[in-house]
Amino acid sequence: MTDELRLILLGLAVAVLGAALGWLLRSSLWRRGLRRRQSFFGLPPSAECLLVVDREAGATEFTVTRHDVFALLELSPLIKECGAHAQVHGHDAPLQSLGERTEFCVGGPESSRRMALHLRSLLPGVRVHSDPELGPRHGEFRIGGDTYPMEQGVTEYVLLARLTAGEGPEERPAFLFCGQRAITHQAAARYLARHHQRLHRRYGRRPFVLLLKVVNSQAYGPDVVELVADVTRKARTATAKSAKDTKDSKDGKGEKSES
Repeated sequence: MTDELRLILLGLAVAVLGAALGWLLRSSLWRRGLRRRQSFFGLPPSAECLLVVDREAGATEFTVTRHDVFALLELSPLIKECGAHAQVHGHDAPLQSLGERTEFCVGGPESSRRMALHLRSLLPGVRVHSDPELGPRHGEFRIGGDTYPMEQGVTEYVLLARLTAGEGPEERPAFLFCGQRAITHQAAARYLARHHQRLHRRYGRRPFVLLLKVVNSQAYGPDVVELVADVTRKARTATAKSAKDTKDSKDGKGEKSES
């Protein structure tokens, strides 16, 4: 064997070895990223999750708004990448308690019973002014002592939250997309799809509540989204008013049972 042939064979062997090592490294990184996604979303292989959507306002039958459908489409690739399966349910369907299956709940408390239940039990510091008689304050968010009014098509807010009922390792999370308009739900779902890796690095499996602002949706749709603040502590802490309302509600039930 000549020296030239020996060098050619050695070069080929180095190239094959380098390609194999590169493939193994890429595969290892992909598997690690997949495990992180599955852990963050609570979606091990072949797991089932719930997609809960509200009803379009004024619809006589169960009809989902166009932007809520788009929100589900933003979430579908994430679920598929984890090897999980999704079931779509209406907000008023009887569902299992929180923690048994990962849940993606899309809608506002005015139109979604499931979202209203989550806000009352998990986010007592959040109040949504949903009475149309409030005029300009209709749809306004109140988180702790701060208010976030809606200027339709110009400045709109949405809460993106990852919450659990307990702290167990098998506890499945609920992801909430609670906005002032349906287009904000799509914006929050897209934000989660784009930034879930960064969110996992920051929070891991811990709960979080983020307030997002959708800017000029009448011109840019759901594309321009800004992170306003991490409002986890404020949203999960009952305000004096909400605590008083809860106490009055319990007192009223007690008086009724005694009569």
